[in-house]
Amino acid sequence: MARRNKIYEGKAKILYEGPEPGTIVQYFKDDATAFNAEKKATIEGKGVLNNRLSEFFMTGLNNIGVPTHFIKRLNMREQLVRQVEIIPLEVIVRNYAAGSMSKRLGIEEGTQLPRPIVEYCYKDDALGDPLVTEEHIAAFGWASQQDMDDILSLALRVNDFMSGVMMAVGIKLVDFKIEIGRVYDGDFQRLIVADEISPDSCRLWDIETGQKLDKDVFRRDLGSLTDAYTEVAKRLGVMPKNNAPVSKPTLIN
Repeated sequence: MARRNKIYEGKAKILYEGPEPGTIVQYFKDDATAFNAEKKATIEGKGVLNNRLSEFFMTGLNNIGVPTHFIKRLNMREQLVRQVEIIPLEVIVRNYAAGSMSKRLGIEEGTQLPRPIVEYCYKDDALGDPLVTEEHIAAFGWASQQDMDDILSLALRVNDFMSGVMMAVGIKLVDFKIEIGRVYDGDFQRLIVADEISPDSCRLWDIETGQKLDKDVFRRDLGSLTDAYTEVAKRLGVMPKNNAPVSKPTLIN
């Protein structure tokens, strides 16, 4: 499929104009970043794995009635998605303390939370995606109260689905982040899950050993990121066929 005009390039994906109005081609890159892009590497095969894994999760959500922007996978690195108006928030669902929550609150990593906790960060790389409250969101008009109710409902439904899928293959869903987009059908607006769901946007730990199978492997220099993502793909039965040989990650200064 011939690509059209580039719309946007982020840290892990490139968005191209889609073949029909209201569609976008989402291309998954091999780039890995951490600490607000202070640490960078190119990891061969990462984009292929994330494309297949995001397809798996988005398709599963669509099948249980959780609306997403995903339409279909086009090839090993690209998928066709609906064009949406992204709400400028990262929606984070935490089942266990880890990462920034452990640092902020002094809670030991791996501590199970009494219930899933939903947090919101304002999407702005220059500011480091700061944590914000619903008061900030309402005051600055990023989303209405009805939007926030819908976002919370979507986030918890995604959590239920993802937790069950992961537990079935021996993986603990520690936390994850999603983005939410607005779509319009005439004058009617609805919210859907957008962007991607992959090990880039989740914390995934082996239930038995605690081994990390997510981007913390790259953040903390714990081994091969490709091996970690491949393990997730294998357990879920979505391992891409005819994988290209994976080379050693190339660090970018």
